[in-house]
Amino acid sequence: MASPISQKLEEKLVCSICLELFRVPVTLPCGHNFCKRCIGDHWDKQKQAPAGSEASYTCPECRRGFKQCPELEKNVTLYSVVELARDADARGSATGRCEVAPGELCPQHGRPLELYCQDERRCICCVCTVRDCQRHRRVLFEEERAKKQTLLKVSLEKAQEESERIELTMKELEVQTQSIKDSSEELKAGIQSKFTHLRKALEDFQCRTVASIEQEQVVALEHVERNWNLLKDRLDVLGQHRERVQSLLACPDHRTFLQEFPLLPPLESPEALVPVQFDVAAVVKPISEILTDLSRLLLEASPGSVVPKVPDPAGQGPGHPQELAVKVVAPLPRCQLRAELLKDHRNLTFDPKTANKYLELSKGARKAKHSPSPVPGLEQGPRFEPWQVLCTQSYGPGHHYWEVKISSHSIILGVTYRGLPREQQQGHRFNIGLDGGSWGLQVREDCYLAWHKGRAEKIQEQLYKNLGVSLDYDKGLLSFYGLGERTQLIHSFHSVFTEPLYPVFWLCEGRVVTLCQRD
Repeated sequence: MASPISQKLEEKLVCSICLELFRVPVTLPCGHNFCKRCIGDHWDKQKQAPAGSEASYTCPECRRGFKQCPELEKNVTLYSVVELARDADARGSATGRCEVAPGELCPQHGRPLELYCQDERRCICCVCTVRDCQRHRRVLFEEERAKKQTLLKVSLEKAQEESERIELTMKELEVQTQSIKDSSEELKAGIQSKFTHLRKALEDFQCRTVASIEQEQVVALEHVERNWNLLKDRLDVLGQHRERVQSLLACPDHRTFLQEFPLLPPLESPEALVPVQFDVAAVVKPISEILTDLSRLLLEASPGSVVPKVPDPAGQGPGHPQELAVKVVAPLPRCQLRAELLKDHRNLTFDPKTANKYLELSKGARKAKHSPSPVPGLEQGPRFEPWQVLCTQSYGPGHHYWEVKISSHSIILGVTYRGLPREQQQGHRFNIGLDGGSWGLQVREDCYLAWHKGRAEKIQEQLYKNLGVSLDYDKGLLSFYGLGERTQLIHSFHSVFTEPLYPVFWLCEGRVVTLCQRD
């Protein structure tokens, strides 16, 4: 490889026009050197300039002009130096021709690669330094390699550290995998054991509860039978007394009447009946909370429980055991879910006798509107003091579904037992969902509130103008749906129903509720 001094010397022996070693160097008056042929060709091109332009002779490097063509004389000294450089180059090429590999020569100029151009990031030869990289940053191979080696060492250290971290993480993942498998097996065994005991406890609980109900039934029936016997005996006594009284009244003889009258025994007071108490709600009340909680856990853990007759969507698997208490409802396509719900559709009508005096019912009792003034000519009946109205129909065991359309928010829809209080509840404008025998969904401007036993659960969901209500009486499942582009579950109640349920509504001022009808 040429030294920096010889490299710079060689650069001075190169013609700036042909970029080759001078062949016949000539010196211009300005002091710059060119090949005689190169400068002659350059000036010949200037003579061929377009007509009208002033012909002149200029130096290609400094642009100095000459009025007349300078006399070009051979620079003997420079010529001798060039010849020495050419001979040295030839000798070096001859001696190293077998030693220089093709990859060590410049692909453009065929000269040995001696420097590294930092700007173009490539190895260059002496000709490249003059022609292409004259103003670029050029360094020796050793210097550039030292920098690159430093970078590679840093990169190697980083790769080694990252590899060690990855291997450590992989070992941790292997440990974690085994831990998950072990924990899963433990959890499955524990769950199976728990459910085995739970099934046994539920069976025992069922047997005790049924036995308790049967015992209550026997006692109540015994009281009923005793009361029936008492009433039958009393009826016999009354019959005998009636016959004797009628016979005495029919006696025509006054003396005989008066003699027989004292002999007529007085009618004694009847024996008091035994109180009969068999309240289904009171019998179920001790276990209703337990059954409600179990129903909520078991039904919410099953994706297909909201609509019992709808099959599970494809690809829906069981949830993680730790997520059993999370409500996960996978909505079916609108047509399929709504079609299944509509199979149990029921047509409803409002009960005029229960409507608040401000609620105006349409002809046919299918629309209720809150009027600004009392409605005249209302029938007498057990009316609500709050702005509420019941439906005429009630629903017991089985699947039931109905749909309503509301004009705006500030409406409550739900179900209730027949005994919902008609009076205004203190501190409330409604009484739906304030006791244990009614369940309601309040439609607000920004959310929904699910009411039961005086407690409200807030539900963030968009406002729907069309709502559906599904009642699975046997499972104790009451669900409210929003009917839009798709059928969306809003909320579900889980309970144990013991009486027929009546749809019930509360309307704020100016609101309208329409019961949707189907043929």
